[in-house]
Amino acid sequence: MKKSIFVYLAAAAGAIVLIGSALFVANERKTQAEAELAAATTGSIRDTASVPTTADETNALSGDTLASMRSGTMKKLQFHSDPKSISQVAFIDETGTEMSLDAFAGKHVLLNFWATWCAPCRKEMPYLAELQTQFQDDSFEVVTISTGRGNPVAISKFFDEIEVDNLPKYRDPSQALAREMAVLGLPITVILSPDGQEIARMQGDADWASASGKSIIAGLKAGAPLQ
Repeated sequence: MKKSIFVYLAAAAGAIVLIGSALFVANERKTQAEAELAAATTGSIRDTASVPTTADETNALSGDTLASMRSGTMKKLQFHSDPKSISQVAFIDETGTEMSLDAFAGKHVLLNFWATWCAPCRKEMPYLAELQTQFQDDSFEVVTISTGRGNPVAISKFFDEIEVDNLPKYRDPSQALAREMAVLGLPITVILSPDGQEIARMQGDADWASASGKSIIAGLKAGAPLQ
């Protein structure tokens, strides 16, 4: 009798273990599915496959304007109803030679003012580097200008620390260009047209490498209307 009870209890215990294992596996699968669904619906995973990269793909956006492509942090990007003239005050290239924004005439420019002490700049810079990698050509370029007292050694160290090696180390040590461009606070990003006018401005950092950011740049290169 005692042996029968023991066998019964052992069988029952085994069944409980099997049921528990099955429930654990089912719960794990449910959790994974919920996480994937949440990522897809909230955009926590960038859907880079859906980002237009050619003129034809951008034109397929059914006439969307660049302003209508803004989402997430890119909503802070403001397109001007009328283009604004830009300053031709000189800044310094990596060799210490003076140059001006005229050097980029004929292409769209994403002009970013930043500083080595600026935490939001550190967060944003890799996104700008990703844009440079994907979109730089004869019609588009990301131009980064350190404004203020940042010296070449500090700037190089900054880029090394964040593992960015494809952005220029231009400097505006006297902040003359920044003042002329009404740069109040950092970072500031300005979009310039091929004819050298300011057509949009962003105050603060943003995820430029998001699907929204890349769509805007692709649309810009393809000639999509601003608003």
